[in-house]
Amino acid sequence: MVLLHGFLEDGTIWDRYVDHLSKKYFLIVLDLPGHGKSGVVAKTHSMELMAEAVYELLQLLKIDTVVLVGHSMGGYVSLAFAEMHPETLSGLVLLNSTPEADGPERIENRNRALEMIPKEKEKIIGMALSNLFSENARTLYCDEIKKLKQQANGFATEGILANIRGMRDRKDRTSILTAVSKTKWLLCGDQDPVVPLKTSRNVSKKTGTPIQILHGSHMGWLENEANIKDFLLFVDFFYT
Repeated sequence: MVLLHGFLEDGTIWDRYVDHLSKKYFLIVLDLPGHGKSGVVAKTHSMELMAEAVYELLQLLKIDTVVLVGHSMGGYVSLAFAEMHPETLSGLVLLNSTPEADGPERIENRNRALEMIPKEKEKIIGMALSNLFSENARTLYCDEIKKLKQQANGFATEGILANIRGMRDRKDRTSILTAVSKTKWLLCGDQDPVVPLKTSRNVSKKTGTPIQILHGSHMGWLENEANIKDFLLFVDFFYT
């Protein structure tokens, strides 16, 4: 099982999952390009580029098939992987993510971030991460949010910009999710400000993907840790 983090995160978000999930899976956790300890490799970190980085790691480890679990941007990468290497995929979980491309408003927001981050990196990152949580969650997870901000501010500015460009330019992969014949799931938050519940319901219906609705906002890996751990242990990805 490969656990893929989202934008402004790194592989350490999954630390709390390792002991639990390693009872069932051989786990692979990595920092996607431009995040954590992974370097900046291009002006634009496309979803395809990052998916290929995951595939190359699997080749190095001599692993033939994997379940991909992707949070937010990690879900975008997972879908690119599903398109590029379908024979390697044995299961897919999109956590607070969507196969749909950015709409005009989101593209405009990303372009604004590209302009502002070089000037006010810490401020923009702080606002961006805070806005992923509901008001109650900001209070409940105050320490965790502070840590996330500290980590993200340590990421190379060019890496952050490269990933914003990649997300902005990504294509719609609704048809790819529809075509996935292995076990697939959408895990979504009922208060997610980034991928609204209505969007997830529509995607579920259009693509034939089962949906699990969790109480929370965009950071399901933190807000619903216990439920997601149990879900990933319970679902059988290998005999479908």
